[in-house]
Amino acid sequence: MNGFFSRDNLPEFLRNKRLRGLALFIMCLSLIGVVMAFIFSWILGVAFLVLIIVSSVFAFNTMNEISADMNRYIADLSFRINRGEQEALIDMPVGVMMFGDNDAIEWVNPYLQRYFGDETVLSRRLNDVDPELEQLIEAHASDEHAQTVTWRERQFSFLVQKDVRAVYLMEVTHFAQIQSRYDNERLAIGQVFLDNYDEITQSMTDQDVSNLRNYVTNELSVWAQKFGMYLKHLDDDHFLVFLYAKSLTAIEEDKFSILDTIRENTSKQNFPLTLSMGIAYGGADLAKLADQAQSNLDLALGRGGDQVVVRAQDEEARFYGGKTNPMEKRTRVRARMISQALQELMSQADTIFVQGHQQPDMDAIGACMGIRRIAQMNGKECYIVLDQEKIHSDVQRLMVATKDYPEIADAIITPDEALNKVTKQSMLVMVDHSKTSLSISPELYERLENRTVIIDHHRRGEEFPENPMLVYIEPYASSTCELITEMFEYQSQESEPVNKIEATAMLTGIFIDTKSFSLRTGSRTFDAASYLRSAGADLVQMQQFMKENVDSYLQRNHLIELVEFINGDLAVVTGEEDQIYDSVTAAQAADSLLNMSGIDASFVITKRDDGRIGISARSTGQLNVQIIMEKMGGGGHLSSGATQISDSTVSDVKQQLVAILNGEDEEEPTPEKE
Repeated sequence: MNGFFSRDNLPEFLRNKRLRGLALFIMCLSLIGVVMAFIFSWILGVAFLVLIIVSSVFAFNTMNEISADMNRYIADLSFRINRGEQEALIDMPVGVMMFGDNDAIEWVNPYLQRYFGDETVLSRRLNDVDPELEQLIEAHASDEHAQTVTWRERQFSFLVQKDVRAVYLMEVTHFAQIQSRYDNERLAIGQVFLDNYDEITQSMTDQDVSNLRNYVTNELSVWAQKFGMYLKHLDDDHFLVFLYAKSLTAIEEDKFSILDTIRENTSKQNFPLTLSMGIAYGGADLAKLADQAQSNLDLALGRGGDQVVVRAQDEEARFYGGKTNPMEKRTRVRARMISQALQELMSQADTIFVQGHQQPDMDAIGACMGIRRIAQMNGKECYIVLDQEKIHSDVQRLMVATKDYPEIADAIITPDEALNKVTKQSMLVMVDHSKTSLSISPELYERLENRTVIIDHHRRGEEFPENPMLVYIEPYASSTCELITEMFEYQSQESEPVNKIEATAMLTGIFIDTKSFSLRTGSRTFDAASYLRSAGADLVQMQQFMKENVDSYLQRNHLIELVEFINGDLAVVTGEEDQIYDSVTAAQAADSLLNMSGIDASFVITKRDDGRIGISARSTGQLNVQIIMEKMGGGGHLSSGATQISDSTVSDVKQQLVAILNGEDEEEPTPEKE
């Protein structure tokens, strides 16, 4: 519109506006002159009167001409605007469709008509003309802003104006292709690590080591070439990978089958080798991307290896592999190094606090007692943080037994007492867990987040402390008590050794976590048990701790009676909505189901005393229950896992679990069997 009102094309009547004002001013002066003239002379008055009449006639004619010119100009301008709107609506590169109340097409502009070809669309219903377009209109009818949609194998910027029943489409296929190319060619960085290369090659000849190295390098090179990646051999057991996002998508669809290929082929040669990978994507800063890839690799190794972690910064991780039990990679050298590092950190702290997870089991409490003993060996005061109102029956019996050991009983404090005692030089040891949200006192961790040590035997999850001083996570170990027992050997021999109650508690933790030494048990497990037995662990007292009361026994049998089967070999137990079950009872029911023939995995869903819905998951190793529980916010081991879900019901949680077991969830890879 500004073009119509430029200085050069202003109409004549607008350009003479000042002249009209001057004419009116003269007329006013004339009238005044007539009055004054008649006062002094009638002849002069008549002359002025004639002048006024002539001026009035002139002014009247001038105003009529101005009015006529204005009407013609407005009419011409209106015509030009209407014609411009119509031509723009017809010729502009935006498709427009108007439809009526009955979804009949009332009008389309030529730009949109070309997508229908010679087909007649006017007065026909949307569903008859193009059901796909009708679905798009229904799906985006409430959108306030334009959305990019795919229609007739092309991309459009799509907007529906529901109030005027109009649809606007502008093809953006070219720009979408540019965006797609940009997304596909974003750089990702990966690190590949051979988990147990050093352990396997120790007993091999030089020729066998060379053959193994060549085989792995060839397999990885073929794999990299297949998916268009750049692979660089950094060390005997370490590779660097550069790839595009498009390649990463293809590899994820393939579910990183290279892991299975190398593991299976090397197993046939009696030296089973496994891989771990950490892949990072989505960042423009290559240094940060490389750091994220290393962090992802650390997460994969912390979860036991033989798996891949794919994650962008500040996003959730995606896990692949992890279908085998982690192999024993820890050596006594590492145990000694960790023990000495812990000893040094303790020497720098004024007070030490140790805590397990919420509703701790015997492994967590035994580990706490073990850390307290190590602190005592180094002349440091150590407190065990425990909420004694939320403990299981076996831990309650242990607490009663500690009354005969005043120094231990006095060291057990509540979370509130711990917060009152903590100082800037204090140190926190988290045992049997690494998720801060599961700690007995998350507030204590927040106070000491930069002075935290983690000792755990569970596979590491996404939630993990940001700046721990020391991390000792060994997923293959039977229990945290086993890890801590090995540290005693490297402490001062002049200090007071482990006493009877501590040895008994730690041996009980190992015994329960290994299901009577039947699961996740290695030679180091028996070495730790032997040490604790020699330190005075009382087997009779251990049996007393593990005794099951009548109510728990009846509840466990009742849960087993409620078993249902999914896909024939997966047992699912669903407790009543209004019945509260102890989490230990639920875990025992899951363990008992595995003793039955034909059951590869068991899941017990019950309502807990805190109002949340808990799942105890167990497996013979054929199904990775850790991945399943992680999808539901929990974690665990390949053969043992659990989760707690808030603001839900038992039936809703069951539906969610069954959907995952049936592979109906689309967000994560479906859990695989061996």
